[in-house]
Amino acid sequence: MTTDRQSDVRLRAYRSEDFPILYEIDQACFPPGVSYSQGELARFLAQRDCRAWIAEAGGRIVGFLIVERGGPTYAHIITIDVRAEWRCRGIGRTLMDAAEEWARDRRLAFMYLETAEDNVAAQQFYESRGYTKVDHINGYYANGRAAWLMVKNLAAAERIARSKQQLTTDN
Repeated sequence: MTTDRQSDVRLRAYRSEDFPILYEIDQACFPPGVSYSQGELARFLAQRDCRAWIAEAGGRIVGFLIVERGGPTYAHIITIDVRAEWRCRGIGRTLMDAAEEWARDRRLAFMYLETAEDNVAAQQFYESRGYTKVDHINGYYANGRAAWLMVKNLAAAERIARSKQQLTTDN
């Protein structure tokens, strides 16, 4: 379990009793056709190669992230959801840090996700974390909305971080 000091948020693993709240949060975060059905969300959470983190504040679930290992070299962020009243408090950053660390621990080179074409705030957030738009997917969502496919090269990011650390150590 980790704690984010800025927002006093604790991360923990998903438990089956969390499901109704996660579904409620997903429905509140995304419009119909972008949000997941109960069946879709349940299938993701049940997959062997999926991992979910729950963000809690004061004993209340305020956000979550689901990631799946998609292959030998990459992971796919299925969804990241934060209650509207808890946004801009570092919760998304904390969830993404956990997922990226999980991927690095498994020596995965890439992390990818999809985000709605009109969700500019999310695109800016992901870009600030080193994700790059690599493909525009028309009609990606059930409601016909387009999405951006965004990818982060975790291996390159790790090498850059090590180089920066080496530079500061050498000086």
